[in-house]
Amino acid sequence: MDGSAAEMVRSVAALKTLLVGVVGHVDHGKTALVRSLTGIETDRLKEEQARGVSIVPGFAFLSTAQGEIDLVDLPGHERFVRAMVSGATGMRAVLLAVDAQEGIKPQTVEHLEIARLIGVRRGVLALTKSDLASAESITARSAEIAAAAARAGLEAGPVIPTSTMTGAGLEDLAQALAAQLGEVETATDDGFPYLPVDRVFSRAGFGTVVTGTLRRGSLAVGDSVEIVPGGRSAVVRGLQIHGRPVDRAEPGRRTAVALRGVGLDEIARGQALAPIGLLTSSSWLDVAITAAASADGPLASGTVCRLLFGTTEVEARLRLLDRDALEPGARTQAQLHLADPVAVPAREPFILRLDSPAATIAGGRILDPSSRRRRRNDPGTMADLAALASGEPAKTIAVRLGQVGAGGVPLADLARLAGTAPDHARMMLRASGAREVGDRFIGAAAFEALRTGIVAALAQHHRDNPMEHGIALERLSRSLALPDTLIATALRDLTATGSVSQAGTLWRRADFDPARNESETARRLEQIFRRAGLNPPDESEAVGRDVRRREALTYLVGAGTVIRAVDRVQRRAVLFHRDAVASARTRLTDAFPTAATPETGFLAREAGATLGISRKFSIPLLEHLDATGFTRRAGDRRIIIALEPDPGSAKPS
Repeated sequence: MDGSAAEMVRSVAALKTLLVGVVGHVDHGKTALVRSLTGIETDRLKEEQARGVSIVPGFAFLSTAQGEIDLVDLPGHERFVRAMVSGATGMRAVLLAVDAQEGIKPQTVEHLEIARLIGVRRGVLALTKSDLASAESITARSAEIAAAAARAGLEAGPVIPTSTMTGAGLEDLAQALAAQLGEVETATDDGFPYLPVDRVFSRAGFGTVVTGTLRRGSLAVGDSVEIVPGGRSAVVRGLQIHGRPVDRAEPGRRTAVALRGVGLDEIARGQALAPIGLLTSSSWLDVAITAAASADGPLASGTVCRLLFGTTEVEARLRLLDRDALEPGARTQAQLHLADPVAVPAREPFILRLDSPAATIAGGRILDPSSRRRRRNDPGTMADLAALASGEPAKTIAVRLGQVGAGGVPLADLARLAGTAPDHARMMLRASGAREVGDRFIGAAAFEALRTGIVAALAQHHRDNPMEHGIALERLSRSLALPDTLIATALRDLTATGSVSQAGTLWRRADFDPARNESETARRLEQIFRRAGLNPPDESEAVGRDVRRREALTYLVGAGTVIRAVDRVQRRAVLFHRDAVASARTRLTDAFPTAATPETGFLAREAGATLGISRKFSIPLLEHLDATGFTRRAGDRRIIIALEPDPGSAKPS
């Protein structure tokens, strides 16, 4: 690419842009108006040119000093309204064209209704063929158009009379469109590119090429994308905007994408390009919905209709959650149950239509693109969906974190719900104080509640078991019915703040001192083990069925006063007083000085003979000495590797 071409690529990406839908009734001059403004013929199909009507959306661009405007010439005939919707759901402003002689027609009203339902609030009003109308007619029609736009909630300037035959009003119209670049917020790049495919073709040197309007995120050459639904992946080989090659396409632009890794028969209109792994197919969608204001009556829950978003069309059943019917112009949150699963991003606009009689009945935006059947008349559900309806990704993430509590949510699920890239979602999570635990995020409030719950659980354990030095992680996790990794993270956090302390494998409140609870029973039991030395009584013999003695033994083991040594082969434990273990270490050191080779080590029977104990006691004792690092086993022999007493020998093994 030469220097001028590279500069063109950079300038195209940096331009301020806007997608404007050109709407109006059939034969009201939309296509001629676009051609006069841009010099581009949007009726490119032979059938369109022969019949003189637009069948599919046509695309052109208007270059102004303020930036570039993508004009989408939307079909006006009632039979082609579905095609009109596929182009309309990406627009951010409208250019309404009305014939000066015929005035407002039913399709004009429906086009304005569709624009209102998908959230378009700004536009430019053009009176076409004004050279064929009288001044009085132009004045009357202008008032009629302005009133219709106002009823649709459209913010627009004065009606501009135009004529493509004489050129009258075209310059004023171009200036009014250019002014929209400053009035309408441009699409933001949230890192979640979504391009509904409206055309697929093959071109020599490029391979498979798809076109569509790029939503929210940007696409760059070399990006990997997923074709949804279907799951096949491809690589962006090249990008063009209105015939000009670019390295990156920004959100809101009409874009042609050359794909590597997918054949012409492996992608079709109705599918979309999306980030790999971020869209999943679902038959249940949570939606924010507004009933058409022009409807003849209420929209009943259970109505079977057609869902249209992007270039997708699928049968759907409306399920209202807080009422039985939605009055014309009213809005609420609801669900759509689909005949076939779809993959759609959150916040994507949609339209609902009836087949017979053919009519637009509602529209809105997707809230949760991977939902489930919800309970009706549940205030909590409606409150959560109302918060999602704000459309703010950060609030959406906060709502979901509040719903799941300490259970947490995987990052990919939060990104999908918010309709934003995982790295964007991660930044929002960190800003909110959410905690990352393993592969899940937990809201700050839920994590604080978990901390409080753990401290309360420890306090309860201390009250119920005053002789125990604490509670093991696994036992605490079971009592709270939460994963070990989550509880461990919270315990470390509590330890750092001084609320909790750790003693070996046990956790306790920092203000809990088990020594305060030492009983006379514990002191007598300790004396029994101290006097027994290396020939201690069996645990069952020492404790019996006395609950207080059992508690006292638990306390002594927790304190390290009594050491539980395990014979792993015989699967039995022997309890030694720590003084007896320390004495055994000294005697073994005297009898078997530290040796450098296994040959000079000692056998288990030699250790038993030196200490004057049977195998019942020598084996578990030696296993304990191995575990604490005093000895190292090499075959049948052991080598002393620590001459000095190990302070850790007083801790439970």
